[in-house]
Amino acid sequence: MSAPSIKTRIPGPQSRRIIAELAEMECPAITARRLKRAASGGGDAPIVWARADGVVVEDADGNRFLDFTAGFGVMALGYNHPEVTAAAERQLARTTHAMGDAFPADTKVELLRTLLRLSRGVFQRVLLGLSGADAVEAAMKTAILHAQSKQRHPGILAFEGAYHGLSLGALGVTAYSNRFRAPFVAHLNPAVVHQPFPYCYRCPWGKEPKTCELACLEHLKQRIDHPASGWPPISAVLIEPIQGRGGVVDAPPAYLQGLVEFARRRNLQVIFDEVMTGLGRCGAWFAFELYGVRPDMVTVGKGMTGGFPISALLATEEAMAGWSDSEGEAIHTSTFLGNPLGCAMSQQVLTTLEQSDLIGEVKSKGEFLADALAKMQARCRCVGDVRGRGLLMGVELVLDRSSRKPAAAMALAACKKLLERGLLVLPAGIHGNVVEITPPLTITTDQLDLFVKELGDVLQELTREDPGRQLDDAT
Repeated sequence: MSAPSIKTRIPGPQSRRIIAELAEMECPAITARRLKRAASGGGDAPIVWARADGVVVEDADGNRFLDFTAGFGVMALGYNHPEVTAAAERQLARTTHAMGDAFPADTKVELLRTLLRLSRGVFQRVLLGLSGADAVEAAMKTAILHAQSKQRHPGILAFEGAYHGLSLGALGVTAYSNRFRAPFVAHLNPAVVHQPFPYCYRCPWGKEPKTCELACLEHLKQRIDHPASGWPPISAVLIEPIQGRGGVVDAPPAYLQGLVEFARRRNLQVIFDEVMTGLGRCGAWFAFELYGVRPDMVTVGKGMTGGFPISALLATEEAMAGWSDSEGEAIHTSTFLGNPLGCAMSQQVLTTLEQSDLIGEVKSKGEFLADALAKMQARCRCVGDVRGRGLLMGVELVLDRSSRKPAAAMALAACKKLLERGLLVLPAGIHGNVVEITPPLTITTDQLDLFVKELGDVLQELTREDPGRQLDDAT
């Protein structure tokens, strides 16, 4: 597939036709917002993907784009990777289905062995799933059973801004947007409580970064230990080391280290949700390695397979012991558990990552990207903060650096203008004002350099068009 072309007329007629047809059949929550935003000039233009190769996506109208989303962080090796495609074709010729926990496929054994080996002895057990939310719910179930085995209340502490999935179980720990929870709040887990995340740029205590002395961690400890906090007894803590959809908010290393140390003293299970950050995205197999901590459980997904829906919960022997032995039927399983096609593809992705130096390259590419974004920040007064690790980076846009008022409409407009220039990226964050950068790990430094240049030009263009800083919404 040739290099991206710069297009200014998107979405094209084929994409418009397909989206309109989808709107007549699909749940309106899925399609309607794209039509409304496109009609109002928003940044969520409804292009329809037709094919992809490497880091290039082509839509139904023949427009080509460099993808800086990696398909929500999924395509770690880029699209249509030859080794992954070949592995899928070999498995297609064998079987595409087995029988979950009853009669598993041989590919499942190989994948579990690889996942545990890559954890370097931290974990001893694996429970596969089909999505990030699936893995999170498996972690919640595991934590609940562990607490019950110790005759403890199965309370779970999660964090504001967290995105762990939107299935009914995972929604109980998700706190990314009140709109997601409001219709279902009466049916969510009452044993879940939320604590402010260490969002240093927007400190919940109004302190400047590096001056708070981890007030957020001290507050968390106080809430857990206080006899009149109003919280249920807590037995597990679920946290993203870097909140992805929440705005690429990276927790300070001292916070995570202090949290894990405190949890150990209180016999709390620690769960890291690494569906976004795991398997190379941050420059290590698992982000927890970068922070020098060891959780009891970790969830992974997204970049595991190159597109096939699969996820995994990795846990220590002790954490998983609460499940005990089956008494006839497994109390947690599914029809497609350990699907052989997904396992074969995932095994190849992990093998390719392991045999190449790609994860090592992520570290250097991330340093290059962070440096380029910092230089862009110096010349773009609407950039309030640049943060992240490896190839998970966020650029937070503000109307004014002193007030830090979120510039959500500017982020939408910037993403739309970048799309028109052949660059695919999406906004994120609880205010919708963060440009989230999660390209395939195979991205080149030249392509990263191109993106940062175009982003800087777009932001300066938007600032010139709106010198009065009116590019905001009701945020």
